[in-house]
Amino acid sequence: MKEFTKYVGLDVHKKTIEIVTADEGRNGEVRYYGTISGNLAALDKAIKKIKSKGAKLNFVYEAGPCGYEIFRYLTKNGYDCAVVAPSLIPKRAGDRIKTDRRDAEMLARLYRAGELTPVYVPLEEDEAIRDLIRGREDAIEARRKGKQRLLAFLLRHGIRYPGDSYWSSSHLRWLSEIKMPTSAQQITLQEYINAVHECDKRVTRFTKQIEEHVNTWRMKPVVEAFQSLRGVSLLVAATSVAEIGDFSRFANPKQLMAYLGLVPSEHTTGEKVKRGGITKCGNGHVRRSLIEAGQAYSHPARITRPLLKRQEGLPQSVVDISWKAQIRLCARFKRLMAKGKSRNVVVTAMARELCAFMWAISKEIEAQKN
Repeated sequence: MKEFTKYVGLDVHKKTIEIVTADEGRNGEVRYYGTISGNLAALDKAIKKIKSKGAKLNFVYEAGPCGYEIFRYLTKNGYDCAVVAPSLIPKRAGDRIKTDRRDAEMLARLYRAGELTPVYVPLEEDEAIRDLIRGREDAIEARRKGKQRLLAFLLRHGIRYPGDSYWSSSHLRWLSEIKMPTSAQQITLQEYINAVHECDKRVTRFTKQIEEHVNTWRMKPVVEAFQSLRGVSLLVAATSVAEIGDFSRFANPKQLMAYLGLVPSEHTTGEKVKRGGITKCGNGHVRRSLIEAGQAYSHPARITRPLLKRQEGLPQSVVDISWKAQIRLCARFKRLMAKGKSRNVVVTAMARELCAFMWAISKEIEAQKN
């Protein structure tokens, strides 16, 4: 019997999965299978009913809070599966009806028509490192909010720090000497202070665990090579590799820049050309870390002692790329600032070019392996 393809759209939720199938061909029949439980056992049972003799099943579902469990289960069992970003799914103008069934049907139809672009699904080992890094980011965010709550509490009671530098040793001593009017308020103050200290400890623990796990990670050579670049610390390098994954999936640096949302937005029609700020699409974790790294190029190019230590044992070709990046970016930083550009605009430009040099280093490491 001739093999034919059947496209299966899945609208995945926490407790349920909506299933719609579409036979291959422009006029292939589209069938609504129904709603099943959101566990893998129910999905496996549904697959056995959907699959007919000679049918090849191609699954598709939107990326979301349920992660990649379904993708890994299906691919492990030999099925073709694609995970697509919700923001990249074409939508008809004026369509104001949205249901789970319609979403699953739209996925099946669009995937059959070849209108969907799958997202990159990381390996489980890579996702584990990514979770560790994002956990640290959450701890930093919790610390920032804890500090805001503490300062807001003091301001509400008319207590202002007389110094200039917050969260310095002198500021922490000043906090410990504050006496509130009532015992209830004193307890509240101490709990706010304890919350900030606990977040500090969490960030430290996360940082230590990242350092330990990177040492046994398969991507350790790439992380070490990225650290040859000025401003790219272990955390910046690990974040970039864990979030982006395989750099070779980008044919050129421009694709990587666009993926990270570091390219200018543009609205051009006829003779009217209008360019705006960066698109900020794609992965914000890497974009934020690269912008922080871009600050380092405000100083003249030089090989510092910490940077020289990070470059020990690396291939000379990688070190050469790092020095080339310094020469170009430090000079460009100075030139753009002299033109009167905003520092934020200049730092963003540094981040955009820095990711291109990281792409070049990843290609070099890949060539060294082969």
